[in-house]
Amino acid sequence: MSKPVRVIAIDGPAGSGKSSVSFGLARALGLRVLDTGAMYRTVTLAALEEGVDLADGEALAEIARTAAMGFENQHITLDGRSVFFEIRGPEVTAAVSQVSAHPPVRAVLVERQRAWVAEHGGGVVEGRDIGTVVFPHAPLKVFLTASEEERARRRQRDEADARRQIELQDARGQLNRRDEADSSLGRATRPEDAAPDAIVVDTTHLPMGDVVELLLERARQVFG
Repeated sequence: MSKPVRVIAIDGPAGSGKSSVSFGLARALGLRVLDTGAMYRTVTLAALEEGVDLADGEALAEIARTAAMGFENQHITLDGRSVFFEIRGPEVTAAVSQVSAHPPVRAVLVERQRAWVAEHGGGVVEGRDIGTVVFPHAPLKVFLTASEEERARRRQRDEADARRQIELQDARGQLNRRDEADSSLGRATRPEDAAPDAIVVDTTHLPMGDVVELLLERARQVFG
């Protein structure tokens, strides 16, 4: 009996610990990580740079289809240049929910995400709708969550690491707006819903290393 393809789908809202847990699991298992949120952000950056109307779903889908984007762990490129920090800037952050709300954009990027996993023979795929839409048959599905306050604190720390200062209440407001936009703008499934067979972990009071160890044990049971 063949072993299942090593695909780990990790879902959850911003600030729940998806990136830290994904990279921790990937390092331990010898897998690559695909940050699907970075894909949407890179398409958004390309659209902003080209002056594309963010209400034009078909034009945005064409960018998603043809843009020369690279996603190898944290090495994210657009047209050959690194955009890791650019895609996390305030302009992209303010626009990415509008871009990702367009069904044609999501359809194209889902195809690219599945192609990436096929090319790499598996991987840790993190984002939203991963276990419900992108890889509904993934052998291991994880849904991370955390309290609103803790998520805001983490966002504040991330901004500080990027040398951008933000008040805690502003970080909380950003997260609330992002959650509301992701839940209401044309999505087939609600990204705050876990897949029925996902492992749900509240990371509010757990060190990320502990979360990784918990999921690593499950991954070894699933993949052998």
